[in-house]
Amino acid sequence: MKLNELTITEARKRLDAGDLASLDLTRACLDEIKNLNPSLNAFIEVYETEALEQARRSDERHAKGECYGALDGIPIGLKDNLLNQGKETSSASNILQGHVSAYDATVVRKLKEQGAVILGRTNMDEFAMGSSTEHSCYGPTKNPHDLERVPGGSSGGSAAAVAADLCLAALGSDTGGSIRQPAALCGIVGLKPTYGRVSRFGLMAMASSLDQIGPFAKTSEDAALVLEALQGADAMDQTTADVAPFVPDWKSDLSGVRIGLPRQAWGAGMHAEVRSAVLQGVEILKSRGAQVKEVDLPYAEEALAAYYIIMPCEVSANLARFDGMRFGARVADLPLFETYAKSRGQGFGAEARRRILLGTYALSRGYYDAYYVKAKRVQTLIREAYAKAFEEVDMLVTPTAPSPAFRLGEKTTDPLTMYLEDVFTVGVNVAGLPAVSVPCGLAEGLPVGMQLIGRHFDEASILAAAKIHADGVE
Repeated sequence: MKLNELTITEARKRLDAGDLASLDLTRACLDEIKNLNPSLNAFIEVYETEALEQARRSDERHAKGECYGALDGIPIGLKDNLLNQGKETSSASNILQGHVSAYDATVVRKLKEQGAVILGRTNMDEFAMGSSTEHSCYGPTKNPHDLERVPGGSSGGSAAAVAADLCLAALGSDTGGSIRQPAALCGIVGLKPTYGRVSRFGLMAMASSLDQIGPFAKTSEDAALVLEALQGADAMDQTTADVAPFVPDWKSDLSGVRIGLPRQAWGAGMHAEVRSAVLQGVEILKSRGAQVKEVDLPYAEEALAAYYIIMPCEVSANLARFDGMRFGARVADLPLFETYAKSRGQGFGAEARRRILLGTYALSRGYYDAYYVKAKRVQTLIREAYAKAFEEVDMLVTPTAPSPAFRLGEKTTDPLTMYLEDVFTVGVNVAGLPAVSVPCGLAEGLPVGMQLIGRHFDEASILAAAKIHADGVE
């Protein structure tokens, strides 16, 4: 079985026709994990026994004509910050080693209800803080295209797993680009849905006003299938929106579609070959009927600064619960304050501690107004800038990341250069918009991603454009 040629869409056809068994498909994925994961470190735990049992049950349902849905029998990976009842979930942090989930995240429950085969949990930057999947207590994940390079982050394990054909899809979370950037660096499709489209219940929070769960897949059609399974309002997450459900709207061309190229996104700091590859992707969209024009997007540069104030402030608040008392690792036999200090000091890695301290400082007396309040005002301006741009165009196109995958260890000692990896992606989270990264070429022989940004709850348009682009490449 050639897993590199198998998408969810194709597997679904073969499963329904009886030409393929979920058990065989799952075994093939498990074999690939055994062969490749020791060098990639994409999966940090594999549920082999459970996965084979889920696949067997899926085959029984197919034999009876009782298929649960499009994902029934499809092997999928879970990022290690999504709760899976009865299984360890740690957000790749020492402070949560041994933590067993008491319930399912809403998205995990929905996958199970669809009959998906959950292969295991994937590696990530600790508590989703990073752009390289090097900040993990399980060690770094490697890029399948070059084992000396990073896969991006923070969902690098999920991206590498899909890119290396260890699974047909995987879930990640995206707070400032953590689905789109690793998708770009690994050469696959990564979708960040509109904030509120998918429930965050059961996602270990990093920055609650920015986090969103989404899929990694090989094609736009596959990403759409996973989004259809995950979407919907949830009483357990009051930030989910009661809106019309996402329905794919595939098109034969892009006639009448207006695409904007933000001037602020095409300045200095971009790798020349990345620029060339993305512009070639834009030419493909033009050749399929799209009208392309430059647009102004004020505060694009300020988005990164605002993000790196808002996000650490929410990190500081969200991670305060991990104190060595209620769950997770604890340094015992010390007075109360020392227990807090030692447990958190030893449990959190360097990047997590850095962001907790930054957020705590920005929220402290005398600095709250100067930093957090001002950043929230800039956030409003950013949202208004995107809204104005969407009066002129239907979607925006930028590079996903300013450079191809960088070498392991290259940026870990300079946090600012690591943070700049998010320069094209954070604005989408600050504004709560949907965006998808699609492969569009190579730079230094490594994958490059093109980012398509849509209006709120208009995932259908950007996925349709992404599919047309992929068809044009083929």
